[in-house]
Amino acid sequence: MATANDIRKGMAIVYNGEVAVVLETQHRTPGNLRAFVQMSIRSIRTGKSSDIRFSSTERIDVVPMMTRKMEFSYKDGEDYVFSDPENYETVTISPEIVGDAKNYLVENALVTMTFVQDKAVQVELPSSVILIVSDAPEGIRGDSANNVQKAVTMETGITVQVPLFIKTGEKIKIDTRTGKYMERA
Repeated sequence: MATANDIRKGMAIVYNGEVAVVLETQHRTPGNLRAFVQMSIRSIRTGKSSDIRFSSTERIDVVPMMTRKMEFSYKDGEDYVFSDPENYETVTISPEIVGDAKNYLVENALVTMTFVQDKAVQVELPSSVILIVSDAPEGIRGDSANNVQKAVTMETGITVQVPLFIKTGEKIKIDTRTGKYMERA
């Protein structure tokens, strides 16, 4: 068993008899009161998020987690379907768990998926992805002042600011943490 001080973002814990994933954690020491740890958690069973407080020395059960490389296959209605490249086993995941990763998912894209008790709880993208520009307006001649950029639409539907020389159909590398253009691919 770990103390509340040992719990970090991304870990899985048992809270009220249910397994939950820690979304955020903060250690606080207000004025002359005792220290406590405030956490945002999401229940694996219900998918609901909640904010809770623990005494900093309170004991908490940590649930083991497993990570696997998965490949994005296709979107089935609202849900996302991933497959294991080794044994072709498929996993269907709700949009809440996929989160902002949906902006960078293209067919056969590799992701790292975290499982707790054989249920997917988190999708982690690589630090950068290569996407195709689906719609890029023409750069206006004479707009060559310092670092002028234009908004282009990618194949996944997101809009990214890129230099004027990028055209429709080109492949570019995008940083998944910031959503910014890195270079041509």
